[in-house]
Amino acid sequence: MKSIKSAIHFSLACAAVSASTVALAQGGRGGGAPVELDAERLIPAEQTIDPDYDVPRTSWGDPVIEGHWSTDDMRGVSSQRSEEYGTQEFLSEEDFLERARSQQRGRDSAVETETFLRNEWGTRTFGFSSMVVDPPNGRQPGQTEAGLELAAANRSGGTFGSEHFHVFNDFSMYDRCISRGINSGMGAAIYGNGIIIAQSPNSVAITYEMIHETRIIPLDDRPHLPLDIKQYAGNGRGYWDGDTLVIESMGFHPKVRVGAATPSDQMRTTERIRRIDPEMIEYRITIDDPVSLEAPYTMRLMWTTQPDYYVWEYGCHEGNGAVGNSLSGERAWERDVAAAIAAGEPPPGRDGSVYGAPSADAEIFDINAGE
Repeated sequence: MKSIKSAIHFSLACAAVSASTVALAQGGRGGGAPVELDAERLIPAEQTIDPDYDVPRTSWGDPVIEGHWSTDDMRGVSSQRSEEYGTQEFLSEEDFLERARSQQRGRDSAVETETFLRNEWGTRTFGFSSMVVDPPNGRQPGQTEAGLELAAANRSGGTFGSEHFHVFNDFSMYDRCISRGINSGMGAAIYGNGIIIAQSPNSVAITYEMIHETRIIPLDDRPHLPLDIKQYAGNGRGYWDGDTLVIESMGFHPKVRVGAATPSDQMRTTERIRRIDPEMIEYRITIDDPVSLEAPYTMRLMWTTQPDYYVWEYGCHEGNGAVGNSLSGERAWERDVAAAIAAGEPPPGRDGSVYGAPSADAEIFDINAGE
């Protein structure tokens, strides 16, 4: 497999380098001459890494994008750009090295100490200052008043919110193992960031590892579905623009946010998927909803290969106790409230969070002891 090596100055600030390369380079920081790295990847904004790279072709002539990919290398890249960077698309030398160190510490912690809810880390460090690339300041546009009203009407607090749990509709589509929508390909969650792409002459299938959703994108010029049919990932229609797969989607269900917005009937997304070398796909998505958003915006991230990464079945429903346990906990709390009121005592309060450290008097035991 072809690999490109480039020694680059950090003034370019657009390298994606392996953890081992960064570790070797850290000692050279500080004072005088610009730092150089033997970089695995140099990502110019609008061109392939290697101008001589020939994208492989399927037997029917389309660019090959199928395979197992991951967004793990996007961990640490914020969605929105810090305001101090303005229109600067790439990190400074100092901040790039700090990101690389932070990611290396995260990888070490995941391998050496973490067990439950272990974070998964990639193998490259990218110098992007944000995932948002348009508008030029790297900031998501605000929501309109209509967008805020739409969000409130479709809000589900879920286990990451502070809402009560009366019925299953109080939980998000994510909690209920139903959908994360196309958000699954727009960043790195704690784990399960794999993406499988499969191709045929008249369609492309994209499967997201977490919540095991699959999108089937027709390439045969069929029209979009009527707008009264809503789908969690929208209904997409694709075509090839040179070596780039373009997917235009509409008909999003408002219960699943798309980026910064709760979808209205007018939401449209345009995704551009382009293989730029044997180990990377550049993914861009433009989100446009004149009802919910003050302006459209575009995000750019990389789908990359990872050593020995394979997407297995994501058995979400089979191991999901969040909904049942939370509802039973809510009923227990209601019984405690009723008992306190009957006894003339103040009812117990809420701490407003499901997650957090255990109380000082909590019983501690080893779940692996077999007792």
